[in-house]
Amino acid sequence: MKRDVFQAIADPTRRTILLLIATQAMTPNALAEHFDSSRQAVSKHIHILLECELLNQQQQGREIYYHINPDKMDQIDTWLQQFKSLVDKRFAQLDDVLTKLKTEQK
Repeated sequence: MKRDVFQAIADPTRRTILLLIATQAMTPNALAEHFDSSRQAVSKHIHILLECELLNQQQQGREIYYHINPDKMDQIDTWLQQFKSLVDKRFAQLDDVLTKLKTEQK
């Protein structure tokens, strides 16, 4: 069963993993060094991110490197942009109201 991408990124550990991998491809061992939890716990988080297609993996010799999946991140960004537009519109309306109130008080 495929997991929900927003449920996956709701976890702070998984968000940190994404941030770490965004700067460079990393192995599970390299990622685990950044956390107090076990390598197995970090691997479970990686598995969830893979299920959601937020990460891609690439075998290089005996190592597996994880990369951000930019296509999936773009899909998330596109979905979030609709809400950003709504919030920006509401702030613009609030600015208009505040400007009007300031003008009326003078």
